[in-house]
Amino acid sequence: MTNQYSTEDQVAYIYELLGIGECEEIEFKSAKGGFAKEIWPTYSAFANTHGGVIVLGVKEENDGLRLSGLTREEAEQCKDKLWSQVRNKEVISLCLLSNEDVQIIDVDGSFVLTVRVPQATRIQRPVYWKRIPDDGTYRRNATGDFLCTPAEVRRMMADADLSRPADGRILKGFTWEDIDLLSLEQYRRLFMTVHPDHPWVTEDNDGLMRKLGGYRRDRESGEEGFTLAGLLMFGKFEAIKDPACAPNFFPDYKEITSDSDRWSDRIYPDGTWEVNLFQFYRRVLPKLQASLPTPFRLEDGVRRDGTLAHEALREAMANLCVHADYSEEASLLVTKYPDKIILSNPGVLLISREQFFRGGESVCRNTSLQQMFMMMGQAEKAGSGVDKILRGWKASRWGRPYPNELLRPNKVELVMPLESLLDPRILTSLKDQLGSPIDELDENELLLLATAQSEGVINHERLKELLPMHPADITKVLQKLRR
Repeated sequence: MTNQYSTEDQVAYIYELLGIGECEEIEFKSAKGGFAKEIWPTYSAFANTHGGVIVLGVKEENDGLRLSGLTREEAEQCKDKLWSQVRNKEVISLCLLSNEDVQIIDVDGSFVLTVRVPQATRIQRPVYWKRIPDDGTYRRNATGDFLCTPAEVRRMMADADLSRPADGRILKGFTWEDIDLLSLEQYRRLFMTVHPDHPWVTEDNDGLMRKLGGYRRDRESGEEGFTLAGLLMFGKFEAIKDPACAPNFFPDYKEITSDSDRWSDRIYPDGTWEVNLFQFYRRVLPKLQASLPTPFRLEDGVRRDGTLAHEALREAMANLCVHADYSEEASLLVTKYPDKIILSNPGVLLISREQFFRGGESVCRNTSLQQMFMMMGQAEKAGSGVDKILRGWKASRWGRPYPNELLRPNKVELVMPLESLLDPRILTSLKDQLGSPIDELDENELLLLATAQSEGVINHERLKELLPMHPADITKVLQKLRR
């Protein structure tokens, strides 16, 4: 909350937070006995997850949350203490706050201090307490703050090091015997189809692998060999599963029918095919695209069956492979339901949810894999990949795709609905009930009402899945629509 909002709006905001209660992005502290150092694990957790709001001046009682009754002087003292400590690296590793993130609000004579903690960027994480990352790095889930393991901290640090992409790691002891030459040859033919005049088409296997980043030489150490990207994309399954490579690699596709929880079709490492990213992509993408409506049209006299939705699935599948953290204790999973497609890859989002929906930013964990998919015409680099996914689904009038993050093991799910929330019947019903004000709502407000109409109830957790907005901004939209 900033000073541009009226006192009435600020007070309503606090009562809205009290009504929601503590959750993944809201935390309350009493602060009646003074500024509490317990704020810092929550600060770290919010910074390393999705951001959030800490409210000092609220206590928890048996019958719910109540204002602590802080005086203005006590709230000011908490504010001064906060600023003195948040700028001290002996206390917290990074100050993410600006002046407008910290506000004192008078709620009917009881004062509260709100601290809106932004989500740290990829290169800023981990944000930690007590000077030692392994002892003071936290993340947040629905149940509160949890201390990260040293392995989780190392993954954050690896993601923050832009000079060392995860898939550029040189694997010692791997040879051409670990590469599936059929996969490489099929890739070469596809590459030649997309780029028939490209100078790389004349390279031999060794040269092509080097150009793609599947084999490299470290200029500092002189060490050279196949990279993690080279093995993941073109390797033999047995070699990829080696402890020195990606032992948790187990890509899986399941198709679930409407009348059963069991799969009706599945593609997984069953010994009948050479399991690597290239082969998994080639087998799964047609399965997903086959379920889409395919209108007939002519372009320059040639029949074109692909649509924006087909392109969206192609981009989503490439992103699944490119953005995964293959050091996690999880692997790729694609599940097709009658009403949605869920693509799950190990790792955490490297951008915020707001950046995801805004698009236009290219942040990649595995730059060599990204290059490999780009060169066969299956991925974007300039930040337009998410744009293409959202645009393709919007053209088909389906619900907007959205990311979910799951913890331990860390996974990112991209949920792609195959049903429309903005069904014309729902919009007609809303117009009948509410009249002409419906025409003045923006897309997010209309989606919120349509969801409430179709599902019967709406809350913050559901809206976070649908809207590219910070929880505090979702609260303001709810307040507006309620008024």
